[in-house]
Amino acid sequence: MSEALWTAKQIATATNAELVDGDDWQVSGISIDTRTLAAGDLFVALHAERDGHEFVDKAFEAGAIAALVDRRIDGGSLVLVEDTLTGLGDMAVQARKRSGGYRVAVTGSVGKSSVKEAIAAIFKTVGPAHFSKKSYNNHWGVPLSLARMPINTKRAVFEIGMNHAGEIAPLAALVHPHVGVITRLAPAHIEALGSMDAIAREKAEICSAMVHNGVAVLPADDPLFETLAAMAKTYNVSRIVTFGHTHHADVQVKHFTTGPDGSKGQMDVFGELYDFTLNVSGAHWASNAAAAVAASLFCGVEAHEAIAGLTQLQPLPGRGGAMKITVSDGYATLLDDSYNANPVSMSAALDTLGHWPAKRKIAVLGDMLELGKEARRFHEALAWDIQQSGIDKVFCTGSLMQFLHQSLPAKRRGGWFNSVDEVTKALRQTIQSGDVVLLKGSNGSHIHKIATALKDCSANGIS
Repeated sequence: MSEALWTAKQIATATNAELVDGDDWQVSGISIDTRTLAAGDLFVALHAERDGHEFVDKAFEAGAIAALVDRRIDGGSLVLVEDTLTGLGDMAVQARKRSGGYRVAVTGSVGKSSVKEAIAAIFKTVGPAHFSKKSYNNHWGVPLSLARMPINTKRAVFEIGMNHAGEIAPLAALVHPHVGVITRLAPAHIEALGSMDAIAREKAEICSAMVHNGVAVLPADDPLFETLAAMAKTYNVSRIVTFGHTHHADVQVKHFTTGPDGSKGQMDVFGELYDFTLNVSGAHWASNAAAAVAASLFCGVEAHEAIAGLTQLQPLPGRGGAMKITVSDGYATLLDDSYNANPVSMSAALDTLGHWPAKRKIAVLGDMLELGKEARRFHEALAWDIQQSGIDKVFCTGSLMQFLHQSLPAKRRGGWFNSVDEVTKALRQTIQSGDVVLLKGSNGSHIHKIATALKDCSANGIS
């Protein structure tokens, strides 16, 4: 029988809580959502769009052992605290303290989830590992991920995100990382922060809560590298390690090719050359792989182990994974990169589509949000990427994507549509066997709904 994740008394001690209706129980997991709760979990009743306390009864029905609450509720064992989010944070801190493993924190504008997944793939091949699920990178996702960390964890990696200034530092303090990774920067959230320099300074706050002798892993190719490095030096960082394509990077990608069957390349790791392969596609994965290797080296992983671990990497849903979909005359390929978008990640996705062999290359694009006063310019500028990538047709939806649609030559216009439902209908009538279709847009553009509709239709044999 595996060791319990938490016992009742351990939770009570960590949170300074009152145990109600029993203290002789233990949990195997932690959940904040009754839809995904597993039997044996602790249910944490957070205050969000809806009050989690409204779902405590459903949690018990689904098999929750106990519930972390801030008011008394009938139905089962309770951990009664003053505030449930604070209680979850207290559990996160205790989980961190009781585990002696290495911790990596990853932030950035582009690729942080991908780099986190690449590091996790490496860590899982060399011992007990733990990592953030999906993109659990906000004020509840980070403490939830930490609180779920088993005591025997040897290496863990956590993603840290932000929407506004001041969000990175407190989350970094929870993780208290040995290694802090900053991926490529982009004008994501520039509407809230005002400038790229401000974005860089906010991201650099990941270095503000390093352990003694902590290591900062920074993107050598980024135009704001010097700003990131200067900020890192003001904190408790003993060493700055660089990654990227530039010749002076500590972990340098020297060669890289990518296509439908994955990617391969060569990287120079502190003077030693290693060939590597990836089961994912896209030019952006070269830098992601280098960042993951660089971070792993300072967590007790040998370079050859890190290179080998990269082969276990699989793409996250909505992050560029390819799948075949059924159309009237055969099969087309769907590149689902619909999770989110900013100008840098959009350019990378269009470049990936350009390298994909296809009868026709079709891009389906939704608005890139939170770009402030420069939003029109950023959308219009995509016309250059589309031309350079040789994309045949572009379907646009959203008010901002009108600017791109108007900037495209007539031969590349697939149409501009008011809603994702209209785009989906048009695509079903357009896609032919041998086409490759890219889906990309910010979460708020709802492009992911098109991906779901096309996948569902394919699964049901509908064209």
